[in-house]
Amino acid sequence: MANLVPFRGVRYDPTIVKNVAHVVAPPYDIIDANYQKALYARHPNNIIRLELGIEEPGDSPGKNRYTRAAVSLHEWLKSGTLRRDSQPSLYLYMIEYRPPSNEAATQTRTLKGFFSTVELEEFGTGRIFPHENTRSAAKADRLNLLEACHANFSAIFSLYSDPDNRVIQLLEKSVDLTTPHLDFQDDAGLRQRLWSISNPTVVLAVHDLMKPKPLFIADGHHRYETSLRYRQLRREQDADRPKTNTALQPYDSVLMLFAALEDPGLTVLPTHRVLTHALPGPDQIKTTLKDAFDIQEIPFQPSEKDARSRFLHILRRQGQSGTVFGLALRDARVYLLLSLRPDHRPPASASERDKLDVSILQHEIVGKLCVTSAEQEAIVYTKDDHEALDLVQQGKATGALLLNATKVSEVRAVAESGGRMPHKSTYFFPKPLTGLVINVMED
Repeated sequence: MANLVPFRGVRYDPTIVKNVAHVVAPPYDIIDANYQKALYARHPNNIIRLELGIEEPGDSPGKNRYTRAAVSLHEWLKSGTLRRDSQPSLYLYMIEYRPPSNEAATQTRTLKGFFSTVELEEFGTGRIFPHENTRSAAKADRLNLLEACHANFSAIFSLYSDPDNRVIQLLEKSVDLTTPHLDFQDDAGLRQRLWSISNPTVVLAVHDLMKPKPLFIADGHHRYETSLRYRQLRREQDADRPKTNTALQPYDSVLMLFAALEDPGLTVLPTHRVLTHALPGPDQIKTTLKDAFDIQEIPFQPSEKDARSRFLHILRRQGQSGTVFGLALRDARVYLLLSLRPDHRPPASASERDKLDVSILQHEIVGKLCVTSAEQEAIVYTKDDHEALDLVQQGKATGALLLNATKVSEVRAVAESGGRMPHKSTYFFPKPLTGLVINVMED
C-alpha cells in the first residue's frame, strides 16, 4: 500500500527570506557548473548550498561539501531562516507553464500535485514501482548527503491514478486558492504556488484515498534507492538499541511529490540522443539502417529552417500511429526520417519494455552507430528538439537522433510488468523545485 506519512515540513521563513525565488533551485541533476555558481552567488541561503555544494581545495573525508551542507542546515534552522511547521501537513503544489519545444503550444498548462512523505517499500514487495534503471555513482553521492544531513531537500516525483481527480479536489476545497503561501515566478518563467494543509480531517481523508493506490516513480529513482539503502544502514545501527516503540522511524519515509497520471498538466518530453563520436558517411548509415527502416529524406530546401520545420512536423505526426525517428548528420544537407518497417516491429508477445520506441532506438540504431561502450557513454541527452539539431548544425556534434515522447500509459505498463526502461527514457515536465518544503528527519 501507499502509506502517506504527513510531516512537519521545514520551509524558508518569509520574514527573513523576503523573496523565496532567490533561495530555491531546480533539481540538482539538471544544474550545470555555471548555474550552480550563479545560484551560490544569488543568495547566501540558496538551497543549492545544501543540495549540491561546491567542492573546495583541501576537501577530505571529514571536511567536504556534505559536511558543509550539514553545518549550513543546522545554522539556518538555529537562526530561523528555515522553520519547521508546527503540525503534520500536506502541501498542495501547482506549476503553471507552457510546454517547451512545441511551437504550436500557446495554451498554458497547470500541473497539480501535493507533497508528503511516504513509507519506503522495497521494489517488488508493495505498491511503489520504478520504471527506469539507475547508476551507482549518483546513488553514492546522494547517500553521502543523506548520511550527513538526515534530510530530503528535493522530492521524488511519483504518479498515481485518480480518474475522478478526488484527491486534488479535496485538497483544493480545503484551502483558499486565491491566497497561496508561496506564489512566484521561477528562473524559467514558470509560476510556482504552494499551500499548507494541516487539518487532521483532510489529511486523514487524503491518506485513506491514497492508501490503495500504486505509485509509479516518474523522477528520482536514484534518491529513492538511496533512501532504501539509508534505511537499511540506520536499521543496522539501531539493531542493538532497546526498542521503546514499534512506530515508524524518521528514516522509514521519504519526501515525494504526488501527481495524477490523468492530470492534463502532466507533460512527458522525449529525450533525444546527440552523438559526438566519428560517424560513417550518410550513404553508409542509410545502408546500415535500410533493412529495419523506410528512410525519407527532407532536403534543406529552400533553407535548413524550412526543412527543420517540416522534419519536426512529420516526425510528430507519423509518431502518433507508428515508430519513427529523426536523424540529423553533420555536413549533410538533409534530415532523415526513419520509419520502422512492419516486419521489424516487436511481436505481441514482447515485453512492455521491448515495445517502447526508446528500446527500439537503442537496439536498431544506437547499438549499430555507437558500437563501443565508450561511444555510448559519450552520448549527450537533451529534451529540446532545436538544441539537438543546433548542436549538429554548429558542428559541435556529429549526429542527433530524435524520437517521440514515451506515453504515460507506456511508463505505467512497464512499471506494472516489473520491467525497467532504458536509461534516459523519459523526461517528465515540469519538475518540482528544490527548497519549497524540506523533510528534516526528527530523531
